[in-house]
Amino acid sequence: MTTVEKFRDLLRQHYVFPEIAEKIDEILAEGVASGRYAVADEAELAALVTADAQRINGDKHLRLLYHAEELPEPADESLKAQEAAFLAEMVTFAGRTASGMHRVERLDGNVAYLDIQPRLLPAVITAEAISAAMTLVADADALIVDVRGCLGGEPSIVALLLSYLFDDEETPLTGIYDRASDSTRQWWTFATVPGRRYGGSKPVYVLIGPKTFSGGEQVAYDLKVTGRATLVGQATRGGAHPRFGVRLTPHLEASIPTARAVHPLTGTNWEGVGVAPDVEVDADAAFETALSLVRPAS
Repeated sequence: MTTVEKFRDLLRQHYVFPEIAEKIDEILAEGVASGRYAVADEAELAALVTADAQRINGDKHLRLLYHAEELPEPADESLKAQEAAFLAEMVTFAGRTASGMHRVERLDGNVAYLDIQPRLLPAVITAEAISAAMTLVADADALIVDVRGCLGGEPSIVALLLSYLFDDEETPLTGIYDRASDSTRQWWTFATVPGRRYGGSKPVYVLIGPKTFSGGEQVAYDLKVTGRATLVGQATRGGAHPRFGVRLTPHLEASIPTARAVHPLTGTNWEGVGVAPDVEVDADAAFETALSLVRPAS
């Protein structure tokens, strides 16, 4: 089975929208028949397949990814072994990136600044770091949360993070519809959290931009939909479909969305359109703009 055929097989079996999967598969079949994918360079192949796969609905998580460094071949193909290997990799990554809590700072005027990047990792790994960061900002009079460089994150850690920005009532957040089980897991803010809350009454400003993606977008989307924060910057990238990755060759990975985000208040998500700011400015100017909103000129 060729690489493209493997990709098509995974698409048909697992893509969150079966009807769209059929249409995409027809496009890929045409590409195979025409010889479009008869290229020797795997990076070029990845670009061609990705472009065709995204032609119907522009799903940014649906991709054939090329990796310059060779992907490790699983020694054990069992799901349990793959999950353990993934977790170990995430633990190492968390240790190198402060679990996504890139910068925590108290600014003049008792304004707190939290910069989250490059991504939010599973709660089982990063809950302690989230608790520590949020405890540090708990006494601030205003909070700026920067997700301009946040490229993703799991719903579990987004729910934990956002719980610190509300009081102890459970507030509905984005849920995840899963194709395999044909069910939706609803997420809520937690009634109790480790450490101290910033709380649900003091102002929150969220900085967003075109690099903000996936879980980073959920942070912004959920805070906007609930009216909890003011978003400052530019529209985000627009990826709302959780995915899994499968190694097809030493350098190629199939990225297949198997689920989709659904917020109970809107019935939809930010896929393809991104999250729009409340105050639109160039992303590079978002921080200073937010500060001006916190400290209006007298």
